[in-house]
Amino acid sequence: MKIVDIGSLNVDYVYRVDDFVKPGETKSSKDRNVYAGGKGLNQSIAVARAGGKIFHAGMIGSDGDILKQALDNAGVDTRYLQKKDVAGGHTFIQVSDAGQNSILLFGGTNQMLTEEYIDSVLSDCEKGDIILLQNETNLVGYTIEKAYELGLRVALNASPMDDSLMNCPLGKVSWLVVNEIEGSTLAGSTEEEEEIVKAVAEKYPDCALVLTLGSRGVRYHDKTQDVWMNAYKIKNVVDTTAAGDTFLGYFLACTAEGMPVRDILLRSTTASAMAIQVKGASDSIPARSEVEKAIEEKRFGEL
Repeated sequence: MKIVDIGSLNVDYVYRVDDFVKPGETKSSKDRNVYAGGKGLNQSIAVARAGGKIFHAGMIGSDGDILKQALDNAGVDTRYLQKKDVAGGHTFIQVSDAGQNSILLFGGTNQMLTEEYIDSVLSDCEKGDIILLQNETNLVGYTIEKAYELGLRVALNASPMDDSLMNCPLGKVSWLVVNEIEGSTLAGSTEEEEEIVKAVAEKYPDCALVLTLGSRGVRYHDKTQDVWMNAYKIKNVVDTTAAGDTFLGYFLACTAEGMPVRDILLRSTTASAMAIQVKGASDSIPARSEVEKAIEEKRFGEL
């Protein structure tokens, strides 16, 4: 069984400033760094580091060699990746001395997927394979429909949440992975955890809900089971950027192995706890061996 991430890829241009640039102002940055990013890229790397068989499909632009290199270095299969001679997806990020950030996103090649390209990628999959999606590319609804027709299972990280996503055939998704805010939107604006779970289960009865609750842990719900797991109490939080992507990557890799849900959540939660103690996005995602060792040592306590 393989996992195919038809996902976003962004080159992140990060500028350090004393404070954000104001309208009409010209400012010199203190430094500039370039990173491989995008939710799709981070999640593919997380699956790979968790030991999963992962392929990344998507488009990169003329500035995207850094993205392919990052995926290749992590052990992600990039045979489906295509390059276009145009500007790829990228962000301009201001990071202030106060630690706040301001992000300008350009979709670029992430918004250039075609139905023919998606059909080609999906036709290379076998029944039961997992298709991973985020809402940072175009044709999400089309991909869900086609994957369902082919007997493939779809895991959707419903982020960013917007009206276009609500119009997708979410009832044909196998796993919906959302945080509390996204879950509230899916449920119809209720903010109560129990109401979110109940409403999503009624709307999408064949879909498993993975509801991440930040410092309160995670809730998994499907037709046959309801599993809640607490979060570790981590004192030295350095950077939470990749926490959600790390969790999802481990969740899918362990799911593909056929693990019981509680064991899946334990590994996913532990990996996330390790990621937030390291600066950076994909660079902070731990290897599976490190996660297993942390669990064995009860490094962060019991869950």
